Amino acid sequence: MTLRGLATLGALLACGTHSVLAADAGGAPIQFQRDIRPLLSNHCYQCHGPDQETREADLRLDTREGLFGETASGSPAIAPGKPADSEVLRRITAEHADERMPPAAANKPLSDGQIDLLRRWVEQGADYHEHWSYAAPVRAEPPAAGTGESPHPVDRFIRARLASEGLEPAPPADPVTLARRLALDLTGLPPPPATVARYAADPSAANYAALVDELLASPHFGERLAIYWLDLVRYADSCGYHSDVERPIWPYRDYVINAFSSNLPFDQFTREQLAGDLLPDPTLAQRIASGYNRLNKTTEEGGAQEGEYLAKSAADRVRTTAGVWLAATLGCAECHDHKFDPYTTRDFYSFAAFFADVQDQGVYKAANHDPVVLLPSAEQSARLAELTARRQELDSQLATLDAADAETRKSLESELKDLKKEQTQFEASIPRSMVSVSVPPRETRILPRGNWLDASGELVEPRLPGFLPAAAGDSAPAAETARLTRLDLANWLTAPEHPLTARVFVNRLWKLYFGAGLAKNLDDFGAQGELPSHPELLDWLAVEFRESGWNVKQIVRLLVTSATYQQASVPTPEQLRRDPQNRLLARQARWRLDAEMVRDQALAASGLLVRTIGGPSVKPYQPEGYWEFLNFPKRTWKPDSGDAQHRRGLYTHWQRTFLHPSLLAFDAPSREECTAERAPSNTPKSALALLNDPSFVECARALAARLLREAPGDDRSRIAWAWRECTSRDPHDDELGVLGELLAHNRERYAADADAATSLAQVGETRWPDDLPAPELAAWTAVARAILNVHECVARN
Repeated sequence: MTLRGLATLGALLACGTHSVLAADAGGAPIQFQRDIRPLLSNHCYQCHGPDQETREADLRLDTREGLFGETASGSPAIAPGKPADSEVLRRITAEHADERMPPAAANKPLSDGQIDLLRRWVEQGADYHEHWSYAAPVRAEPPAAGTGESPHPVDRFIRARLASEGLEPAPPADPVTLARRLALDLTGLPPPPATVARYAADPSAANYAALVDELLASPHFGERLAIYWLDLVRYADSCGYHSDVERPIWPYRDYVINAFSSNLPFDQFTREQLAGDLLPDPTLAQRIASGYNRLNKTTEEGGAQEGEYLAKSAADRVRTTAGVWLAATLGCAECHDHKFDPYTTRDFYSFAAFFADVQDQGVYKAANHDPVVLLPSAEQSARLAELTARRQELDSQLATLDAADAETRKSLESELKDLKKEQTQFEASIPRSMVSVSVPPRETRILPRGNWLDASGELVEPRLPGFLPAAAGDSAPAAETARLTRLDLANWLTAPEHPLTARVFVNRLWKLYFGAGLAKNLDDFGAQGELPSHPELLDWLAVEFRESGWNVKQIVRLLVTSATYQQASVPTPEQLRRDPQNRLLARQARWRLDAEMVRDQALAASGLLVRTIGGPSVKPYQPEGYWEFLNFPKRTWKPDSGDAQHRRGLYTHWQRTFLHPSLLAFDAPSREECTAERAPSNTPKSALALLNDPSFVECARALAARLLREAPGDDRSRIAWAWRECTSRDPHDDELGVLGELLAHNRERYAADADAATSLAQVGETRWPDDLPAPELAAWTAVARAILNVHECVARN
């Protein structure tokens, strides 16, 4: 790390976000949502929160009634404007340890600054508001734009906050950086050099808007958003438990890609996944979408208990659905009422009851993943029709055959037996996808402490969390007395009055294009989450999304056409000092690309990338023996050949217990649980993968072959060509110098070691061009490997 890097790290560690998001120590108005609720949640809710089983002194501090109500001492917990009369303040400043709160055993003491904050809040009148995410979003009028400032609504909110903080926004990014940023954000792929050159030649607002529209219309737009959605719904190609066997679900992944590319409204996207099978005359795509309910982990282990794994599946569906659409940690209420949020154990099991009608098994038989739908090609459909017709013909002949004609009957029965066997084998070769089928619902009980063996709990039916607004109008169930269905749940989630769904989704979109959500905790909009940095903007976007008809592309276009999005990402010293985590958005952010996209960049630059959309999952190169401990049955990873070897990372076979090592090195999740944000790391593993994974070595060699064939001029010109192909910009003189020295060194090395040159040229399945001498190709391959390892090749700036 450079000295500048160390200084930046020191600033990050020293500052944090409190100075940006919280009140200072002076007389500034204290906000309950921002300053007080997080403090109470962290230090008090454990004993004085929603969980009635652990609540002490019958005192709740998470509700208005409890906070301002009378305590056992006769004094109000909080007396607005009267610190001396507030029991909470008396107890947190008590001299005797047995009276002081929080108790020492809780190991959550309040600092002097936190006590002072509570006192000043009471002195200022104890302003109180219900939790921000549980109230319906309201569209506020964006602040007025200043003279010469952007009229864009996003910019008006952001610039007003920057002005109040005395910060200046960053200048626009240069055209090359902006064109590359847009392509990576909207498609996950680098822009073609011609596209960059065209925009850089005339970076007008009209041409920028045209580039945005071009990328939104790209079939690869859906692939980019699908990577994030598949993390949320924990899509994988294997079952997750025990033997972690493969299962047929890849058509669901293709459904998600097509839904985003075709701009399927998000409310319909929600209905089709939760209840596609319950829609009137569901299409094949809608039935495939209902495979969402089948993405939970399953087992085929001998001796596994049916009831236990049905309970695991039910809990899994609750955690995931609440996480995906509500950013709620409802899973915390499986064994007891939630410690911090108003969700009860009854809410948890009533939510699980929505999915009790999904045809399911606790323990599956080997290779049986029913219910499924077959997805035959045109040729397969024709052959299947032939087999079916012949079977019907034989059945008819047998039905009308004279009983005395035993020899003919025997012949027909033998043919029918063979035909059935042939049809069964043929159907096994047809692609299929796991789907939902509604059956009479299993009973759902509240499991005491989550114990599946204890059936003494109360029976419950599907019910929505009581503290959130009920569905109304078109979103309400057909009859008040009818059992609620998964379709009712989907309609409630996307009802106009619902406070969470639109907020949650636009906040996650904001993260994709700005590096962090407006509300930083993408997976927790509850009391343990963080107040949005710009709450009025988040609400404005949520209402805009809902009122646009849940138009995903419209919101994406709105975000990326803002001046805030188009800012440079290089921070000034003042920005680093005042706002190291960029919560005020005075600049753009920079980050390493997702694991799948890292390999995609190398494939694109090398010319090897196969851009086919959809299809069965593929298997790129993987270290031999990596699956050695994958048992029942033993399996061997067989790398694909041909086009399948060079598909986008999105299509890589996702083995939950043995994730592909390159994906793992770049922090892709196992997808055993809903993942709203990947946890990035910076370890030698990622650098070693970039250098030594056969996929990257093969890409480097292919890039070297490209430049030797396509790049005109001398060595310096060829290095510059390769640099532009990989980073979209021209190299600096020092970069050209370093790579020129590397080329000269490797020419000398491989000229003296022809075997090493030949060995390097043969990595991967693509053929080494016979007309290119191995030593020269190997020397340029070393240069290409170095360029592909440059930070800009694996980062978005």
